[in-house]
Amino acid sequence: MHILIKHTINLICKGIIIISFIFVGFNANANQTVEEIIKGRKALFSKNYNTAKRVQALSSSGNFDDAKKLMMEMSENYKKLKEMFPENTKQGFKTESLPIIWEEKDNFNSLMDKSSNDMLELASIIQNSDDVKLVLGKLMWGNCKACHNKYREEH
Repeated sequence: MHILIKHTINLICKGIIIISFIFVGFNANANQTVEEIIKGRKALFSKNYNTAKRVQALSSSGNFDDAKKLMMEMSENYKKLKEMFPENTKQGFKTESLPIIWEEKDNFNSLMDKSSNDMLELASIIQNSDDVKLVLGKLMWGNCKACHNKYREEH
């Protein structure tokens, strides 16, 4: 009987620890303000744009190894961006995101997935491409344009 009680208490303690970790993780995201989320996603999009310009320059000069590292980074950023559009971040803090993002959330997330996957594909084929500019246009800049045309205010 004593062993049974000991194991039960042990399981309860482990359960409490696991639940605590879950709530701490959720609270970390919940504690972000609308301003932090909007500014964070704007910064991540800006980072991807600046990184894309570096990818273009590196690839054009034949420095494919460094360009591939940046492509992988961009791919991960697109995955992160899918989580940066909660319902309460539709307005404010100079967001340039259009309401259609939330109306067509699955389509927006699919575009982020496609952008991520295209960066991985680009990394795998860029070095052997006959026309670097064309491949960059299709697999990198084309996704930027598709998103801007549909999901971002004109500026």
